[in-house]
Amino acid sequence: MRSRATFGLAFVAILLAGLVTGVASGERAQRGNLIVSLDGDFFPHELPRDRLAPVGVRLGSEIHTSEGSPLPQVKQVELLLAGRGLISTRGLPVCPRARLRNASSRQALERCAPALVGQGRLAADVALPQQRPFAIHSRLLAFNGRTKAGRRGIWMHTFATDPPISFVLPFVVHRRPGVFGTALVATVPKSAGPAPRLASFEMTFLRRFREGRERRSYLSASCPAPAHFTAGFLTFARIIYTFADGRQLRTETVRSCRARR
Repeated sequence: MRSRATFGLAFVAILLAGLVTGVASGERAQRGNLIVSLDGDFFPHELPRDRLAPVGVRLGSEIHTSEGSPLPQVKQVELLLAGRGLISTRGLPVCPRARLRNASSRQALERCAPALVGQGRLAADVALPQQRPFAIHSRLLAFNGRTKAGRRGIWMHTFATDPPISFVLPFVVHRRPGVFGTALVATVPKSAGPAPRLASFEMTFLRRFREGRERRSYLSASCPAPAHFTAGFLTFARIIYTFADGRQLRTETVRSCRARR
């Protein structure tokens, strides 16, 4: 299957040439006792100023409470990407979501390896009635997907071995006005039940592939520093969590890039 997706990735901000000596740390936000954080990076940091080049992106987020009380359930996750960049899926296979249902990580890769675009880890707390909450840790796989309505998507497949749990969280791609022009939106389906409570995830998106004789990258970007500037800080991602108790928290992550010819 062939598709073309072009949309913003996190590479426009106020560039402060000559002032950058490193990168900023992950940011966090708090409302009441609930705290969320977002950390991330892209690689390589040195990118062309006025043309796109292949990149990989790493993102990680954590949810916790200040006094260790049980986490509220996440109802929706929005991952917003800013700026000028490219996600290219032309020539990249699409994984039907149904192939991932009830699959282990090994089975998911056997069925959809050609559509793999990222890998990572996920942690969640499981709260069952009249039982102490327990934690699960699972492998996270991201596959290039498409919804029944034809929208671009990313299927996040997670599988834990103890206890054995398989789940697919569908992120749908939306275009929005403003600096953060691309939104990956996932609404947690009711089939997940009330027990799982997302605690953290980390994900690295990196994929090189070929379309005929042409080498392609799933993610590409530039470092659009103004003329006479060589480096700067940039805000490249924002995450928004909506919780079952009505709270909504958002935070961003900032990094630096260096422009090259």
